[in-house]
Amino acid sequence: MEGGAALEARWPVLGRHASAAVWLGVWSDLGRAPRTIEAYARGLAEYLQVCERNGVDPVTATRADVAAFVRDLTSRPSRRGGNVVSIDSGVGLANATLQQRLVPVRLFYDFLVEEGARASNPVGRGRYTPGRWGGGGQRGLVPRLSRLPWIPDEAQWLAVLEVFRGERSRNRLMLALAYDAALRREELCALRTDDLDPGRRMLRVRAETTKGRRERVVPYSAATGALLADYLVQRATLSRARGPLFLSESRRNRAEPLTLWTWSKVVHAAALAAEMPRFSTHTTRHLCLTDLARMGWELHAIATFAGHRSTDTTLQYIHLSGRDLADKLSRGMEHIHALRVRQLTEAATGGGAASRS
Repeated sequence: MEGGAALEARWPVLGRHASAAVWLGVWSDLGRAPRTIEAYARGLAEYLQVCERNGVDPVTATRADVAAFVRDLTSRPSRRGGNVVSIDSGVGLANATLQQRLVPVRLFYDFLVEEGARASNPVGRGRYTPGRWGGGGQRGLVPRLSRLPWIPDEAQWLAVLEVFRGERSRNRLMLALAYDAALRREELCALRTDDLDPGRRMLRVRAETTKGRRERVVPYSAATGALLADYLVQRATLSRARGPLFLSESRRNRAEPLTLWTWSKVVHAAALAAEMPRFSTHTTRHLCLTDLARMGWELHAIATFAGHRSTDTTLQYIHLSGRDLADKLSRGMEHIHALRVRQLTEAATGGGAASRS
């Protein structure tokens, strides 16, 4: 993890505000993940830079000063187009990114309030308050937009599979497991050989690799099991030792554990080749959970499978329209999950040389 000096070297503004350095040090001492500390440092640094530019002391800043920071975020050129003010306006950060940028600012002011440096938090949270009609809500500084995650249609999914047909056995297996077990990128890349039970076709997702720090055991299909058997033969040429399941085959990092970034590059390259730039390492998880809903799985069962603490989170991951219209779909839709797995197997049998990562 980067220390305070390293963070200040990357973002010098942090070193000019003692309270910011102390706050980041507290989170570091509490054992927060390095990426979390880095994200907090980046978000707070952006806010402090805007405060300095506007001649505002961040310790005494008002809600209007924080709003000026939000305005700065929403006016930046955007690579993807939409922003919180006007959808597809071509400027500003995405709504989810805005929420992420405000988290460290809000936590920073929570710290200042606890330390007695100020009386209240200017960011706010959008908390529940009684209203005239029996209930109401106080809006947060930035309204939170909830959109269904994008998932490919059948033709788009087949286009991605066609690209993976030419990938090495490791990458075909990773795609199959990512869909079959609805794994997050971190969970997939962190799998170890002893997490697998081939006899029962089950895999263990260890608590320390999950977002919610909750261990779960999930099944995988016979078709994915066949892909696993093929890959283990290939893996044995790299290493016969127990440990990380997925290993790099590149000359520079041969037999080293595959990184998150390498897998992201593989998926991104395949998405571009399939002319599907929106396809990401998380798309397979969304697709799997939506397919389970289409098959008629109960919401709590999908939440358990996905490792969600709350079914509210699960609702954000699936296209409920597919479930609502389930009675209008053909009876074959009940077997859509098996169909996906069969398609993955057919793609895998195509083989083909792949460039080494």
